[in-house]
Amino acid sequence: MIGWIILGLFILLVLIVLFRTVTLKPTAAKTFKLEPDKSDRAVKYGAQLSKMVQDETISSRYGQDVTKFEKFHKTLEELFPNVHKTCEKHVFDGSLLYKWTGKSSESPILFMSHQDVVEATGKWEHEPFSGDIDEEGNVWGRGTVDTKASLMCIFNALEELIAEGYQPECDVYIGSSCTEEWSGPGAPSTVQYLKDNGIKLALVLDEGGMILEEPVGGVKGTYGMVGVVEKGYGDVKFTARSGGGHASAPKKNTPLVRLGKFMVDVEKKYPFKSYISPTVEEMFTRMAPNMDFGMKLIFANMWLFKPLLTMLLPTISSAAGAMIRTTIGFTTAKGSDGLNVLPQEAYVTGNMRFIQHQPTQESIAIIAERAKKYDLETEVIYAEEPFPIVDYKGNAFKLIEAVAADVYPGLGISPYCMTGGTDAKFYVPVCDNCIRFAPLYINAQQYGSIHGLNENINQGYLPYGVDFYKTVIKKSKEFI
Repeated sequence: MIGWIILGLFILLVLIVLFRTVTLKPTAAKTFKLEPDKSDRAVKYGAQLSKMVQDETISSRYGQDVTKFEKFHKTLEELFPNVHKTCEKHVFDGSLLYKWTGKSSESPILFMSHQDVVEATGKWEHEPFSGDIDEEGNVWGRGTVDTKASLMCIFNALEELIAEGYQPECDVYIGSSCTEEWSGPGAPSTVQYLKDNGIKLALVLDEGGMILEEPVGGVKGTYGMVGVVEKGYGDVKFTARSGGGHASAPKKNTPLVRLGKFMVDVEKKYPFKSYISPTVEEMFTRMAPNMDFGMKLIFANMWLFKPLLTMLLPTISSAAGAMIRTTIGFTTAKGSDGLNVLPQEAYVTGNMRFIQHQPTQESIAIIAERAKKYDLETEVIYAEEPFPIVDYKGNAFKLIEAVAADVYPGLGISPYCMTGGTDAKFYVPVCDNCIRFAPLYINAQQYGSIHGLNENINQGYLPYGVDFYKTVIKKSKEFI
């Protein structure tokens, strides 16, 4: 009798799972297609972005040349005269802050996109600072995606609204750091100015997620990936010591060997706790209708499969794994200076990204305990806490959803956990709603070109970005 009851319950469970799966119908995001704008407006924006890219603005923690940013500022003055005539401007060692005065100083908003770029090594199809525009309208060069395109869109949004005689309901700021790529002092200096002047922002909209087709493998559709979670950042050094010696008669467990065993141990048995947060669960829930059947079966029934997913996600996808746990990536190492000398001291460094449910000190303590097994010393070079999560049910996120519905009808919008870092983290003291989203469509190649080879973006998608920022300005008072 009990066996029949168990069988009946199992069949009922299977039927529930199948029913929830087959009744979950695809959304408009599955068939959403964005056609590039072919108008003179798109051509104009492409030419502006090309000129901005031609100003080489590589930044470095090992010696910052401010003059290159001053040259870039002159380019901005030429391209966006209305902004520079109308807005109050502040410069902090190359980093910029503009204020467009609104009808009220309450609930001000700030758009942010950095002006600095990373190095452009390797062989490119088009020279990295050429700003070439090909026959398909692709603008080529370092910084096109990260992030001069969004910066250009922000400036044009204000430029055109000012030309129309529009006055915003609230104060609108533009923030553009020249030290974002190495978490330098640009954004902190800007934030200090805001703090000193008692300015509390209702919204910060920085770079982060973008508009992507199939943002997760197996998801058929196009989504705006809106970053609402940013992990903490840390660099940690692990040192092994010994008496050294001649390499012709090596002892066991020399420093490099111990470091190697430690790294293999960490990789084989990851020490950090996986947890599918409400934000990540919401991301999968929104994408589930457009998943392949096998994935849909699982993600449409998170109530049943969440424990299994929590275990399996890190093994299936490193990106998904990074959204649900603290990570450590081993990055640099040093041993002996002599090819035939056993090192008295050797080290490796690990770059850590701390998740909210297992924050900085807890995660460091866990990895330090693992390092002790191999007689390693742990030194924290730099560490910061993970940052507050923006509620995807809150008004700031709803504003982004509403604007996307206007500018990109049918586009899927999903919150997600960013695995990289942004300047938005510095704005936490002056804003409770720091959202990481650049409203521009890019394809898979363009996404992969960020910090890589052949960075480019199509000018036909730039008008949508300009309209997005314009609409945020016009709608902000309805939500925040």
